[in-house]
Amino acid sequence: MKQNLIKLQKAINYILARIAALLLIAMTFLVMYQVVTRYVLNNPADFTEEIVRYLLIWLGFVGAAYAFSTREHIALFFFRDKFPPAIQHFLIVGMDVLILATVFAIMVVGGIKLVYSARMEFSPILHISRSLVYSMGPVSGVLICFLQIVHIWEDVTGIDLAKEKEA
Repeated sequence: MKQNLIKLQKAINYILARIAALLLIAMTFLVMYQVVTRYVLNNPADFTEEIVRYLLIWLGFVGAAYAFSTREHIALFFFRDKFPPAIQHFLIVGMDVLILATVFAIMVVGGIKLVYSARMEFSPILHISRSLVYSMGPVSGVLICFLQIVHIWEDVTGIDLAKEKEA
């Protein structure tokens, strides 16, 4: 099971990093195209602004999932570090469970409701459903939930998959 989790987490990290890179590259080229059409050709391409906005939303969600996967998200340890190691371990597991519950409630359940409610709303320039744009929230939420379950498993078993990957 441990080897399967290592492979799966490594694959998720690889895919998320590549998607984030592609989104960033696409945004860069679209902004450069917008600048050229606006200032050189004096005929701005309106669609690029909307696409870049949507890609930025997707990049934020992909980046959040990647940050949770690598445990490089913002964390405040001020209070946790004031306690003895046994209580610190309990607090870490408790925080991971709380994050899992919050992400599931807000990003997965709330995100699915948002996607469903926006199915008949369309973007002004591209005329695509807003559900497509908002769909990255629940997808990212599901990934984060899975990764939090892996982190809870790591916390409980004491096995650090990140160190196992390097070995």
